[in-house]
Amino acid sequence: MATTSGSDGASPPPAGMKIAISGKGGSGKTMLTAIMTGLLASSGGLKLLVIDADSAVNLPYALGIEPSQTVAAIRRQIIEDPAVKAEMQDKSMRTVMQEALEQGDGFQLLAMGRPEGPGCYCAINDLLRYGIERLSRQFDITLIDCEAGPEQVNRRVVNGVDVLLIVTDASIRGAQVVGSIAEVIRSDGSIRPGRAGVVINRLRRGGSPLAESATIWGLEVMGRIPEDENVTEYDSVGRPIVELPDSSPSVAAVRELLKSLSLV
Repeated sequence: MATTSGSDGASPPPAGMKIAISGKGGSGKTMLTAIMTGLLASSGGLKLLVIDADSAVNLPYALGIEPSQTVAAIRRQIIEDPAVKAEMQDKSMRTVMQEALEQGDGFQLLAMGRPEGPGCYCAINDLLRYGIERLSRQFDITLIDCEAGPEQVNRRVVNGVDVLLIVTDASIRGAQVVGSIAEVIRSDGSIRPGRAGVVINRLRRGGSPLAESATIWGLEVMGRIPEDENVTEYDSVGRPIVELPDSSPSVAAVRELLKSLSLV
């Protein structure tokens, strides 16, 4: 993705701006996060933190990074290895989290990793919440690729984010997940983001009835990403999505989304 200067009049983001990307599994959350990362990193002058909160740990590869450490692995080492526990005792949790950061091209990545066992997400979600609240203060923008579905929204892991993007494809299941996330936001005012909207991915010509559904849920359609053969090709050969060319329809659509947020 080519470098984009900030000279077009876009206002600088508020300090510590947090953007969470949620939605159905397979809808394109990680793709959107990766493209946003590439565009924001190339704009220059921004301190960018990217958090992979999905236990599938797909985002590092979409960003061209081979993860060497995850927060879940560090926590497991502390529990299982007395030597590691002793070494960590004099460190603050903030320092431990910072040491787990991976350096990317214009951004830093924090991968939460897989929990210790089936259904054991509470401790990892607590660490994730800490990372979002504390580490994000050191960055201009924090992007959070959430676990699929409404769970991390429901558990207030992304409480207080400035923007919540709910990604969906044109499937009925995708619409159901959007509705469930919208219901969580509507029923619990304490987790309400500053701004929430739907991003419709793999949009074919003729549009989608999801636009009307979003209005019913009280959400705006913040982005429309068309079907993109480049994304399919990159996925098929395992090439990082962040390397998509600027000519890709998906990159152009995500740039428009960032413009609507005054970030490019």
